[in-house]
Amino acid sequence: MLKKVLVLLVAAFVVYYLLTAPAGAADAVSGAVNAVIDAFGQVFIFVDELTR
Repeated sequence: MLKKVLVLLVAAFVVYYLLTAPAGAADAVSGAVNAVIDAFGQVFIFVDELTR
């Protein structure tokens, strides 16, 4: 029950943030996507170095 309430609170905060600061939300999502892309790039470099 507590987990469900926390998930709903987080979801409500995300919706509130999107509605009140869409530019900031877009920057946050863009930063998160770039971090994931960078992480995959680093894993690729690591694997490439292992195979040499």
